[in-house]
Amino acid sequence: MLEEEYDRDRRRLPRHLRRRPEPERPFSFDIRPVAERDIPDIREIYNYYVTNSVVTFDEKKWSIAQWREKLAYLRKLDLPFLVAESPTGQVLGYALVQPMSAKSAYRFSVENSIYLGQAATGKGLGKALLVALIEACEQKGIRQMVAVISDKGAEGSVALHEKLGFVEVGRMGRVGFKFGRWLGTIYLQKELKPVKKKGIFAR
Repeated sequence: MLEEEYDRDRRRLPRHLRRRPEPERPFSFDIRPVAERDIPDIREIYNYYVTNSVVTFDEKKWSIAQWREKLAYLRKLDLPFLVAESPTGQVLGYALVQPMSAKSAYRFSVENSIYLGQAATGKGLGKALLVALIEACEQKGIRQMVAVISDKGAEGSVALHEKLGFVEVGRMGRVGFKFGRWLGTIYLQKELKPVKKKGIFAR
């Protein structure tokens, strides 16, 4: 039966006999620390952006082995790495920080990364992840968080960071080349309020 025929027949039925459309399930998630089992989902989320966007300057897909190495590195440094999980156990997005530089004097400053699965965009998840990431970093004693964002195709990310108190501190033009075009970067910075002064970031 064609869809229009179904709709016409449905309208002819008495109201109490009409099949009601199922209500759309509310979008819900839990934010928690990353686990080893999340790596395949994280890889898929990130690789979509590698091959389809300029929000990351990576041009080659990441492997599971690369993600495992990165997870081990961030765990060694005791840096936050969070995922948002659906009620069915699917990873909807992730957020992490990494050292801004390998030089030791930068040890209180980090660069953040947030990526969402395509089905989870536009629903407030990016904000929730960034808020949770900021709080986790403050618990670790981190004092500065920096976002390095592409100047093309990432307007939503810039707006999100600014809403949460990040301030633009600089730009670099034409420093990346991907998909046949030159790209620049926008630097945004937020001063955090550490609530913990022990561990790797202790003075």
